[in-house]
Amino acid sequence: MSTNIKIPKRAQDRIAAGLKQYQKIVGKLRERDISEADTVTVVKDMLADVFGYDKYAELTSEQQIRGTFCDLAVKVEGKLYYLAEVKAAGINLNNTHLRQAINYGAHQGIEWIILTNAIEWRIYRIKFGQPIDYEEVFSLDICKLSTRSQDDIAKVFLLCRENVSTDALTAFHQQAQIVNRFVVADLLRGGAVAATVRKELRRLFDVKVTDEEIALLIGTEVLKRDVVDGDPPAAASAMVKKAEKALERKRVKAAAIAAE
Repeated sequence: MSTNIKIPKRAQDRIAAGLKQYQKIVGKLRERDISEADTVTVVKDMLADVFGYDKYAELTSEQQIRGTFCDLAVKVEGKLYYLAEVKAAGINLNNTHLRQAINYGAHQGIEWIILTNAIEWRIYRIKFGQPIDYEEVFSLDICKLSTRSQDDIAKVFLLCRENVSTDALTAFHQQAQIVNRFVVADLLRGGAVAATVRKELRRLFDVKVTDEEIALLIGTEVLKRDVVDGDPPAAASAMVKKAEKALERKRVKAAAIAAE
């Protein structure tokens, strides 16, 4: 998904130069099978050289949480913004690696977690509720990023020092929750799309068919099952219904005000 962030030239130049430098470095880390401690050192350098943090003032591996220390923490002007769980470059990341960082973040009230092996970077947001939950917001493969792609540069910029106290990452996350295949699939099954298709069929072929028949066809034969059945589609459907109800309340309120 594309981002609509204006990136300062200084930050863009730093990101591009940093990516070119570290793509050469991290690409060889897995082959060398470096240790987790050495990977932490590389990640710390990347957070400084690519993402723009002060290595000595804003990055720490001495953040104690529940009696133990997290791998890295981003702490700007006394406030913790990110916790980073770092695994050795030769290890494939999985959600098991994330549990400790999630527990740390939940305990400290920190919503943003980075899981990385220096090559792959996964960004998660903790959902504070009962029980505590989390979801992946986006991921980056440093070796596959292109310095010529504005979208790639923009995703890196979301984690940069310039955005640490803004709502850019939150806004991106909210947009990602809306602009996805499950929400679009739910809209395609809705009455508005069915009515449009019905009108086009009538205009082009003089075929008479109901909105309900078209919606059923879209839901059972056009769309893949994974975007129709299951928890993510159900959540998307609930989100669409909530938005529709909100719009209806606004319409009713506006009509009431106009009638006064």
